[in-house]
Amino acid sequence: MNALFTATSSVCVTGLSVIDVSRALSRFGQTVQLLLIQMGGLGFMVFGTFFFAVIGRRITLRGQLLLSESMNAPNLSGLMRLIYWVLGLTLGIELAGAALLAIRFVPEYGWGEGAFMSLYHAVSAFCNAGFDLFGSSLVGRADDPLVLFTLMALITLGGLGFALMADVLSNGRFSRLSVHTRLVLAVSAVLTATGCLLTLLLEWRNPGTLGAMPPARRLMNALFQSVTLRTAGFASFSQAALRPATKVVSMIYMFIGAAPASTGGGVKLTTVSVLVLMAVSVARGQEETTVFHHTVPRGTVQRAMTVVLIALAIVLADVVALALIEPGLDFINVMYEAVSAFGTAGLSCDLTPRLSAAGRSLIIATMFAGRVGPLTLALAIARRQSRGGSSIHYPSADIMIG
Repeated sequence: MNALFTATSSVCVTGLSVIDVSRALSRFGQTVQLLLIQMGGLGFMVFGTFFFAVIGRRITLRGQLLLSESMNAPNLSGLMRLIYWVLGLTLGIELAGAALLAIRFVPEYGWGEGAFMSLYHAVSAFCNAGFDLFGSSLVGRADDPLVLFTLMALITLGGLGFALMADVLSNGRFSRLSVHTRLVLAVSAVLTATGCLLTLLLEWRNPGTLGAMPPARRLMNALFQSVTLRTAGFASFSQAALRPATKVVSMIYMFIGAAPASTGGGVKLTTVSVLVLMAVSVARGQEETTVFHHTVPRGTVQRAMTVVLIALAIVLADVVALALIEPGLDFINVMYEAVSAFGTAGLSCDLTPRLSAAGRSLIIATMFAGRVGPLTLALAIARRQSRGGSSIHYPSADIMIG
């Protein structure tokens, strides 16, 4: 059960753990876990396509269509170049992050141990996995700006998505970027800023979290908390000590997650953004949903609504089931665990190791559903809509709302 839980959490880049990875796993086990994190972060389609290319197998048209949709590629041309570019960019970012972390870890742990720890945490951060080799996440590193800001940069880059990074590198100026890229950058900045501000306001005087820190360190750790809520899973202070209001806010951010075609999880920030834009359009009396002077297709709005509603249903069912299975645990911590598992966030109120076998099995299923479910569901709906759907049209019906 422990091995299955750890493997699932690794390949789903969640970060929840029933064991202390630094002590329970040998170096071989940690290396295997690192490979699972890398595969889960980049996605099975990327690794599968690369493997087929290495052995000389051709990719079918269906496989190319699935790959282009999962990578948010505009067309089928140049898919292999895109795969190689993604792999090269990932390797470059992770090595750069590992080099920065090595400045701190090599003098502290020595060349061999320090280099491995630097690479491990760089890959874990870029893939938004949240696993660590310290035994208490980053609680002991809360006063280290080099480690925290390096990990924040890796988490952010991994959570923005490969299509976005390609667009930024190709076009540069904000006005030339695609609507998708501009929306992701804008919403990501707003979520990071508001998450930091809310954490500061709610936890400023909490001695179990930010209250015991100097003002400058409070700001740094509040910013780190906001970034890690975007499905990264690292924690620089105890999540169990958070105030109930902060836990509720954190669950909202974990549910939203990162950008599409990224290493992060959640229902994706663009999905929620489309629903907010739709609500604003309806409130203004507009028939179309618009963003940056562009119209959002109705099919996109419908997919966003479907993904969010089904995700909410899964999370609520999971919370109810987990509360029944683990009746002795605090309910809000149970909710925190369930949302963290579905959003593949990996943050926990020290609850994961205390779960029963049934509770762990439920969390395993939730992590898998959270990582695979939203993308699979969105692709399935998109394919059905592209086939034209039903040709039957029924008469309109007036239904009272509100």
